[in-house]
Amino acid sequence: MFIPYLSLSTAVSFLTGNRIINAAVAAWLIAQVTKVIVESLRLKKFVWRRFFVGSGGMPSSHSACVCAATVAVARVAGIQSVEFGISAIFAFIVIFDAVNVRRAAGEHSHVLNVMIQSADKQSPELFGRQMKELLGHTPLQVFVGMLLGVAVGFFM
Repeated sequence: MFIPYLSLSTAVSFLTGNRIINAAVAAWLIAQVTKVIVESLRLKKFVWRRFFVGSGGMPSSHSACVCAATVAVARVAGIQSVEFGISAIFAFIVIFDAVNVRRAAGEHSHVLNVMIQSADKQSPELFGRQMKELLGHTPLQVFVGMLLGVAVGFFM
């Protein structure tokens, strides 16, 4: 029986042919699967929908994805490269957005939902649905996502 030898280079060629994209996709995938597991354990029922729908949660797949890409760029092109500089700046923006801007938007949505619920009784025709509240991440969720991304980027 023939068992093919699977090296890192054949795995890279098999997936996308690009180590940086492979690392980012792998980190995102691991983070999303982890979210399903964490949410399922928390709710004590399997929540497969969490893989595809919704942002926020533990760990941050945004942070994992950009950190994996940045570390992979550092390993492939070096930390003095233009590519690393661009990737690091991009990662900083995404992480800042995940923990600050999107989280604040989620908190605003929560306040608006409370206001809508109280106003809904007076004029229900104006309000048809609630706003999505789970938009951003806690600093811990972002930190764990960053650690995951660094590990995946380093080992891919």
